[in-house]
Amino acid sequence: MKKHIKYITLAVLSVTAGLSVAQAAEDLRKECEDAIAHFKNVDSTLGTFFNNSAGYAVFPNVAKGGLVVGGAHGDGLVYQKGNVIGKATMSQASIGAQVGGQTFAELVFFETPAALEDFKAGKFEMSADVSAIAAGEGASKSADYRRGVAVFTLPKKGLMAQAAIGGQKFKFAPLEPTGRQQQNSDH
Repeated sequence: MKKHIKYITLAVLSVTAGLSVAQAAEDLRKECEDAIAHFKNVDSTLGTFFNNSAGYAVFPNVAKGGLVVGGAHGDGLVYQKGNVIGKATMSQASIGAQVGGQTFAELVFFETPAALEDFKAGKFEMSADVSAIAAGEGASKSADYRRGVAVFTLPKKGLMAQAAIGGQKFKFAPLEPTGRQQQNSDH
């Protein structure tokens, strides 16, 4: 009897863990959809980037903070032709004149299929000469791709006296055909 209870407990824990992972994935998808809608609401001309890019990554909640030494992290989804193709994580470490903390949403558009493939293959890092454009009505009209990417940010909470995005590093994990994230995320 004790043996059966142990197996039932393990089965229940496995199902619960599976549900919480599925719920987290669904929550992230909803957060990304909300972030996309918010970006489009703030800048109605941003649709051109969504329509003409090879793909894009959406990070709905990037947390950034620092006092001389700083860091940032966010989870997001990667889209190609409007469909989710994988999950991405962004991290950044920085040193220099900075103070504060903030959360923001970030959109990274890929100009060409090659730029998107470089991102998926882990060959992409935000260089110091790429700067983010603060989303606002009409801001995307004057925006252009730099090194194959265009980046838009939308502040959410907090204040940070440093807004560089250079040095951001990304990891991509493709989704399985079932829509689940693959475990191998060393890309």
